[in-house]
Amino acid sequence: MRTVPATMRNRRAGVEDLWRDLPKPRPVLNADGQPMYDNNGVPRTTSKPKLHGKGKRWRGRYVDAHGKEHTRRFARKVDANDWVEEFTVEHATGTWVDPKRKATAFSVVAEQWYATKATKAPTTIAGYRSLLDTQVLPRWGDSALSDINYEDVQIWVTGLSKSGKATKDGAKPLSPSRTIQAYQVLDQVLRYAIRAKRLAFNPASDIELPRKADPDKRYLSHEQIRRLAAECGRFHTMVLVLAYCGLRYGEAIALRGKNVDLKTSRIRVQTSVTRVTGVGLVEGPTKNHAARSVPIPKFVVAELRDRLQDANPDDLVFPSRNDGWLPLGEFRWVFDAAAKKVGLEGLVPHELRHTAASLAIAAGANVKVVQKLLGHKTATLTLDRYGHLFADDLDTVAAALDAAAEASSKTAAYSLRTQEGFNGRPHLHSVR
Repeated sequence: MRTVPATMRNRRAGVEDLWRDLPKPRPVLNADGQPMYDNNGVPRTTSKPKLHGKGKRWRGRYVDAHGKEHTRRFARKVDANDWVEEFTVEHATGTWVDPKRKATAFSVVAEQWYATKATKAPTTIAGYRSLLDTQVLPRWGDSALSDINYEDVQIWVTGLSKSGKATKDGAKPLSPSRTIQAYQVLDQVLRYAIRAKRLAFNPASDIELPRKADPDKRYLSHEQIRRLAAECGRFHTMVLVLAYCGLRYGEAIALRGKNVDLKTSRIRVQTSVTRVTGVGLVEGPTKNHAARSVPIPKFVVAELRDRLQDANPDDLVFPSRNDGWLPLGEFRWVFDAAAKKVGLEGLVPHELRHTAASLAIAAGANVKVVQKLLGHKTATLTLDRYGHLFADDLDTVAAALDAAAEASSKTAAYSLRTQEGFNGRPHLHSVR
């Protein structure tokens, strides 16, 4: 049987005087609609309203867009009017949120938001969990959404870089990057609350964030790469792949024989291995969730051919000692010692990726080629990181302009257009 929904109450608002505006006593009627009388023949009436003269006198009332009535009592009429007017303005501007939903604790909404991230990469999920537990929830977990304001958020962000709690056991200042990450988690939870109709606006908008320092990047020469690779022993080929193919470390240790095509000199980068806190090494998609093909220089192809000669398609190209994924610590134990020995102390594996970018640019690769090589999402990102390496192009432009100007100065028309061309010659007169 089809049920007919009850008629929704119309949106309205107003203020009542409970001591004067309550309905007056009315006659009591029997089943036939006739007045009833007491034993003395006096007409019976409804009793005097219980709220009359008791409690706060003024009651604000409004019905929201869902037909639900909200009431609140005030001692002063002006306060009741202000409360109703606030509701009216919020409805008119579309910023009204049910007070009960705004009163929800931040921790409740944060866990709901976190649950929606189950499809993200394991490292991303672990990062969110870490930031929530160590930075965000200790400060905001017990706060109602409606109590979070811009001023407190700004003070919190500023304080993180001075005394941020980096671990559960101790406190130390956070780096600008970690501070920004903590803020981004707070911001994303509040944005989720807005979409869930628990907040009307984001109190964390336009927060002033610390500026991340742009560390100097180290770019190795061909000779430095050769010496470093030679000192790395069993990781010799891996160093060459990182330096000349631009793979991320996690992408390199995820490579299997079937990903390397020696005939076409291409590496197919499809997956990456990362360490997840509490889990260990986990294989997943690349950083940008997109596969790419990377060219291999011929001398690196020769190195890989020797390495893969007896390998199966599913064998790891750069395995650990126990034939599993190569932990960073095992690689760094050899890499760090080799870097120190060849005068590159402090070098980190990711700087080989920077080196690949610099060598490609020096070889004449344009920004789109470098973007594809490194697997950047946009060319803008590539330019932001390596745009300074294209600076020599400005000299090329200047040289081309000089050549064009010099060629132009040798034409006959040029000498006629300049004062130099008139020396010793009669002036030209226009003929009408």
